[in-house]
Amino acid sequence: MTKSERTKQLIIGKAAELINKKGMAGTSMSDIMEATKLAKGGIYGNFENKDAICHEAYDFLSQKRYNELTEAVDEQKTARLKLFALLDYYNNRRHANTGGCHMLNFGMEADDTNPVMKKKVQQSMEKIEKKITKIIKEGIANKEFKGDVDAALFASKAFAMIEGAIFAGRLYNNNKHILIITEALKNEINSYLE
Repeated sequence: MTKSERTKQLIIGKAAELINKKGMAGTSMSDIMEATKLAKGGIYGNFENKDAICHEAYDFLSQKRYNELTEAVDEQKTARLKLFALLDYYNNRRHANTGGCHMLNFGMEADDTNPVMKKKVQQSMEKIEKKITKIIKEGIANKEFKGDVDAALFASKAFAMIEGAIFAGRLYNNNKHILIITEALKNEINSYLE
């Protein structure tokens, strides 16, 4: 990796944490300069503007979280355990320390103001829902789950419930809601067993 590539990665990593906590509009170039300890020229030498940094920061966070989630899920052997690992991933993350869920944060801010970012967040959501759907379908194919389980419906419901619980947890500064939701979803998954 060249010095320029390392600098760009430093900017993205530091900016991602900052923007996820303060928001796209709430994060200034001065904030990014302070976090990276780089002068304005060091930042503008790598990015055209703050919007470009925001997009790269979102991509960075999205890929990092998806990789973590995939690693947790792929360690498991059965569909049930994969789904439980996915729920435990969300249950065990400390959203308060990281600024919360990047999809919620970027998505809420971009919903009416930034169609490109909105599309990125939609794609991230779809990727996770497809992952959940695929696991359920594998469980059905392996005769682990009943054949009448609606995989896409469960995926959509689970994703919305998890994100809502994360949001509530951030507001109340506790993990009560995510514990309730993950337990309810685990009970539903157990009801799918053959």
